[in-house]
Formats: sequence, structure tokens, C-alpha cells
Amino acid sequence: MPTAKPFRIDVPRVKLDTIMARVKAYDWFPAPANEDGFTYGMSTPVMKDIQRYWLAGYDWRKSEEILNKFPSYKVEIEGQVIHFVHVVGEAGGRRPLLLTHGWPGSVFEFWESIAPLAFPSRYEGNSEDAFDLIIPSLPGYGFSGAPKSPIGPRTTAALWDTLMRDVLKYDSYLAQGGDWGSMVTSHLGLNHGTVDGKGGCRAIHLNMTGFRPTPATPENEDEANWLTGMQDAMQREGAYLMQQLTKPQTLAMALMDSPVGTAAWIIEKFNGWSDLSEGGLLDTYTKDQLLTNVMIYLVNDAIATSVWFYNGFAQEGGNALPEGVRCETPTGFASYPGEPVYKPAPRSWMERAYNITRWTDMPRGGHFAAMEEPELFVKEMREWARELDA
Repeated sequence: MPTAKPFRIDVPRVKLDTIMARVKAYDWFPAPANEDGFTYGMSTPVMKDIQRYWLAGYDWRKSEEILNKFPSYKVEIEGQVIHFVHVVGEAGGRRPLLLTHGWPGSVFEFWESIAPLAFPSRYEGNSEDAFDLIIPSLPGYGFSGAPKSPIGPRTTAALWDTLMRDVLKYDSYLAQGGDWGSMVTSHLGLNHGTVDGKGGCRAIHLNMTGFRPTPATPENEDEANWLTGMQDAMQREGAYLMQQLTKPQTLAMALMDSPVGTAAWIIEKFNGWSDLSEGGLLDTYTKDQLLTNVMIYLVNDAIATSVWFYNGFAQEGGNALPEGVRCETPTGFASYPGEPVYKPAPRSWMERAYNITRWTDMPRGGHFAAMEEPELFVKEMREWARELDA
């Protein structure tokens, strides 16, 4: 098995200059006269404001310093180059926790949670709550290599298990994820869970509904209402999903040609999927946060291969479990109330697909849980792991 090699982010100046020249040269077109906020998708005034800051205030080199704060590595597993952050905390190898991001996020989603999770005694916590953290970039995302063809969450879970057990030599581990991370983590529980108390993924934690039970028919009023709500949400917000699922390459050709277009495609989702009950997009995230996440796609030419992941998911068979099959690995679930589109399924629905051992109704937060509410995310991870260790 290949050895992981240290990796430091240092994007060539010519790459940055090319991106910024295209940002500056973006040819704005008239917005609808009755545009009101994000009614038609990405808000023109908000995107123009972000473009101005991108050109005059944003500094990628400062973001590189932040991203290089924690040690990164790369390793090739079965022909796929995987980038991952690996922080050996106060746990010293005792409690490895694998965190998986989704689209349109990146490893940067977890940045404000890393130090409190790895070094709790520095953040008014107890050292026994510490984790070793392993945070990989999905294949085709961020600083991971591009796959030769679309792959999805089931294949990725197998790569992650090899990373954890064969490369990093963690015999057993915990795993958490939202968005695509919820599906990757679900496959870790289903296909790579601990057997007879030995090795593998010993427990999982999700903050987005992953597997769908078969038959996927509602068994009570809550489930029926949830399904109706999901169908309505997909009518309003699901156009991106169908495009990326069925025709990713057409979209990729457009996005790869425009940094501003890529930023609009990504940032509109941060507006539409976050808990904005206490403010707007720029009250929830700073422009630096939004642009750093976007730049991780741009400096790596990763937007094209990131949308391939949706087609890879379809090729792997989607999220329906075979009839009578359930993920029996102990599963924790955090239900965030400000998830506007991918509303969490009722517990009764989830229990037909997972062995739910912990359920937490969070006080606030949305789709990008760790990035929106890092303190709540850290608290939930600590309490979940304590229950497992009790």
C-alpha cells in the first residue's frame, strides 16, 4: 500500500492571475427589471458585490495560510489520488473520526471545527473528548485527483475504508457526513461496518437523509407530509440535481469557462440551503469564506469533475436499499431545522433504513452544518462519541 506524502497548498501565480483576469473581464448582462433578491437564482447585486470584493479585497494567499494551518497529505489508492487533512489530536490515535463533505462544499466546511474537536482542552472541553481527524477531499473535488470517469459514493466509501485501515492503520473508526458525505458515510456503515467487534467503521453520524428504505412508501402522516414537501422542494430547487445527474458534461463545459459563473452556481446554493432565519447570506458567511470555498474548485479545475459525482451516484444505483436491508451500523442523526430544501426525514422513516441509536433535534443550522454552526456541530460530535464509548 502506498505511503501518504505531505502536501502543502501553493497555487502557481500564473493560475491565480488567469482566474482573476477572467473575474475582472466578466461581461455583465441586464438583470430582470423585477429581480428581487434570489428570485431568479443568483442575485445580480449580491454577485456584483462579491466580484468587487474578489478583485479588490480578497487575498488567496491568506486563504492558503489558513488552509495550510492543518497538515495535508496525498496518497494514491487504486489509481485515484486522494487528498486529505489529518490532524492527530489529544486522542493520539485513540478516536479517529472521518469527516466527509459534499457538493458544493469542500474540506473547508469543517475548518472552524477542527481545533475544538482535536484539542478540546484548549476550548473549554475535556481531553477525553478528543478525536484524530481525517478529512478527505472527495474524488474530483478540491485537491484530490480527477477520476478517469464518474464515480459515486459507494466507490468512494471503499476508498475511504482503505485510507483509514490500510494507509493510516486505524483498525476501527467513526465517520460523519452531510450532503454527499451522508451517502459516503452511509455506505461505510453498510459495506464497511465493524464485524463481530473487529475493525472497520464502528458507528456513523449523518446530518442529511441518505439511504431510502424499500418500499419507499409512507407509513404515517409525518412521512406522507415529508414526502410531499420533498417533492415540492425538488420542483422548486431540483433543476441543478437533474442536470448534474444526467448531463454533467454540458454544464461542466459552461462552468469551466467562467470563474464568475462557477461562483454564482455555488454561492446561490449556499444562500438557498442555509439557515438564514437570523440574517441573510452575508450575515451567515463572510465573503472570504464563500470565495475560499469557490477558489478551491477553481484553482484545481475541479468544478467539472465535482458534478460528475452525481452521475456516478446514478451509475451505482442511487440511494434505495434492497428490500429488507437496513444499515445496522449504529447511526446518529442530527436534524437541523433550517435545512430549507433537503428537509430531514422523520425518525420513523430513517429507522427503516438505519439502526438509529441517537437522534438530535438541533436548535438551528442548515445544510452546511459544520460551517454554519461550528460550535453546535462540535458539541454534537462530542456527545455522540461519549454515548458510543459509555
